[in-house]
Amino acid sequence: MRCVSWLLLGTCLLVLGPAVQGVPVQCPSLCHCHGDLQHVICDNVGLKKIPRVSEATRLLNLQRNNLGSIPTGAFSESKGLISLHMQHCQLREIGSQAFKGLKKLIYLYLSNNEISSIKSGAFEDLTELTYLYLDGNKISDLGKGIFSPMINLFILQLNHNKLRELRPGTFTGAKDLRWLHMSGNKLTILHPGSLDDVENLAILHLDGNKISTYPSAAMSKLRVVEELTLGRNPMKTIPDNAFQSFGRYMEKLHLDNMGLEKFSDDAFTGVTAIKSLHLDNNKLKSLPRSLEYGTLTNLTLSNNPWNCTCQLAPLRRWMDSSHNRPDAVCASPPTQKDKPVRDSTNFSSCRLKGKRIKKGTRH
Repeated sequence: MRCVSWLLLGTCLLVLGPAVQGVPVQCPSLCHCHGDLQHVICDNVGLKKIPRVSEATRLLNLQRNNLGSIPTGAFSESKGLISLHMQHCQLREIGSQAFKGLKKLIYLYLSNNEISSIKSGAFEDLTELTYLYLDGNKISDLGKGIFSPMINLFILQLNHNKLRELRPGTFTGAKDLRWLHMSGNKLTILHPGSLDDVENLAILHLDGNKISTYPSAAMSKLRVVEELTLGRNPMKTIPDNAFQSFGRYMEKLHLDNMGLEKFSDDAFTGVTAIKSLHLDNNKLKSLPRSLEYGTLTNLTLSNNPWNCTCQLAPLRRWMDSSHNRPDAVCASPPTQKDKPVRDSTNFSSCRLKGKRIKKGTRH
């Protein structure tokens, strides 16, 4: 059984089946129940422990209660749950077998708690889990194979935790993961191999961390990344072939607010589908020759010290032919200082380099 999800709203409509026959019909104290106990709502009612609900229950909302922990067996009678909401419950730890028995669970919301530790086996039995929200906690470490039961995991939210590094084996078993959000952590390094188990990632958010060197070895097995955010990391250079393994799929790239000084000439080799590129608030003077402008529809360039020489001529030609008019100002040479790139007269004598004609080609 699946349900329709509106991710941006954080809400879910469950497609409800018939109620299980012969189960208790009493709604837990302080809670509100709907649809013959299929929806049990206990939002902000002062609960101190997790209430027992029947196997008929599909959605259990426990938000904004001071629960502190999840005892083993807390959901042993809740085998029909599809969606479990435990945001703002002051949870401090996810113990081993915390969700044992929830073999039908698809949505698990654990955002905005005090979780600092996830014990081995915490997610046992969650083989159907598709959406896991752990953002806004205090998680500093992820054990090897912690997500391994989640063979159907599609979206993992880990934004705004305290993760410091990503090691090989963290995502073992989660081979279908497509959206991985790790913005606003304290990541300094993604070890080689740390993303090998999730080579089908389409969206990878790493902005707002402390990564100073582009993690080429960790990213080399990724194949179909469509959106990559690295903004607000203290990274000065982007190396050759940085995005090559997934370049024909990548449409959105955020490299803003990094103190970025330079691209290697072949940094954009293999990047053929990019539509949105954000480079504002860096220290860039030029753009690499490997950057193809043909697919770009959104380019941000403001607050960089651009050097308005012929090296920027491809950018200027794109500006002249595009409806997109990014804000970019020349810092050099002195005669062009403070002039918008699109108005600079310094490109009029730049020669357009033609494409090389392959040997044997008729022309």
